[in-house]
Amino acid sequence: MSQVPNVGWRETFNSYLDRRLLWVFLLGCASGFPFMLIGSNMSGWLKDAGLTRTAIGLFGSIFAVYAINWMWAPLVDRIKLPVLHRCFGQRRSWILLTQSIMLVCTLLIANTDPSFNLWLTSLLAFTIALASATQDIAIDAFRIDSFGEEEKSKLPQAAAMAVIGWWTGYSLPGYFAFINADTIGWNGVYYGMAAFVGLLILFTLFVGEPASQRDALQAQAESRYAKRLNKGESSILVWFTVTIVEPFAEFFRRNGVKVALTLLLFVFLFKVGEAFLGRMSIVFYKEVGFSNEQIGTYSKLIGWGATVIFTLIGSAINVRFGVVKGLLIGGIAMAASNLMFAVMAQVGPNEHLFLATIIVDNFTSAFATIAFVSFLTFLTGRAFSATQYALLASLGNLSRTTLSSFSGSLVDWIEQFEWMHQISWLNPWSFFFILTTIMVIPSLLMIIGLKGHFRKLEEAQKQQ
Repeated sequence: MSQVPNVGWRETFNSYLDRRLLWVFLLGCASGFPFMLIGSNMSGWLKDAGLTRTAIGLFGSIFAVYAINWMWAPLVDRIKLPVLHRCFGQRRSWILLTQSIMLVCTLLIANTDPSFNLWLTSLLAFTIALASATQDIAIDAFRIDSFGEEEKSKLPQAAAMAVIGWWTGYSLPGYFAFINADTIGWNGVYYGMAAFVGLLILFTLFVGEPASQRDALQAQAESRYAKRLNKGESSILVWFTVTIVEPFAEFFRRNGVKVALTLLLFVFLFKVGEAFLGRMSIVFYKEVGFSNEQIGTYSKLIGWGATVIFTLIGSAINVRFGVVKGLLIGGIAMAASNLMFAVMAQVGPNEHLFLATIIVDNFTSAFATIAFVSFLTFLTGRAFSATQYALLASLGNLSRTTLSSFSGSLVDWIEQFEWMHQISWLNPWSFFFILTTIMVIPSLLMIIGLKGHFRKLEEAQKQQ
């Protein structure tokens, strides 16, 4: 998170040649793909099936599992899966298990019709979300375990590869889905998506399990708790205490209760505006007048290319100058870019404006995300990396997935304002995007309030 002194641009570029970053990229693809599978793809399918904006928004409530995956993250940290663990290691075994579940559910969704069996489609999508949320725990822990405490200067690079991988897994399959949806139908699209899941499984078999001191650190924690509880180290009570209590206790002990609570509040607020925008973006594009093919080309393909380029640029800047300024500048830019959607709501289906909006939105989002992911990783301890990162990420997901489920209802509610229809430069969609801009302001105030703590963290790392 801190500034990296005396590092030139050449050294910064060479730092991206680490092979471990390739593993992070491949698993990032696996992390982003389910969001497309049950997110934008499903929104497009439900819209074409005739469901209302409110219904589509509420369908997104299945993403609530991403906001509570910290509850079972300790199990992913500690439980060794039979057979799979011996063959693939702690992190990859959990990833392979969840991907196998997603493969089965994707094939089943391909045989459903949400206009007649919405409950079945919802159940299968929920199962994918549950498996995906569990997969994210293991993937985030994999990334953190791949780089030791002495390699914190590589956090922006690892964050960049994770973000690029996420958007690659989200955007490229989404591009193929939307450009083919009108010809082969959404059922055919989901058969194709099942093939992508199979490819992700091959990726997981290809990457190498990271070496870590996790077992030794957890054993030390068990020894401490065994003494406190006057129990033997093999005691079930000690195991459960270390598994459930210690990851959260260590986080608050390391940061202090007041600062820890402030950090958690900041994480929750930072991307709430972007989340509301993202949930309704596909519905908005369709209502403005863009076709599935146009959405696929601009939002998915071009959006992916812009994200890759801007993520690399953003991470290089963070490597050179730190992420504190990146959080503040990125947050301001991310909020301001939402106003371009408000303009597009007034102009209509103009492809040039669509292109400009996608480029600006992806630039600001990539810059802010790199700083955000680097910051979360910096706050995570190494003994319980899966649990602590899941706790932090789930708070961001709470706003991104759970609260944003009401985004469709918010647009419908705004549409009822009679006074708005009398203002020529304002309509329900443009007013909605203005609100998403305002939602970012509290988190920007939080960044300013946390600057003193950020400075202490920087000084502490320089002394290591």
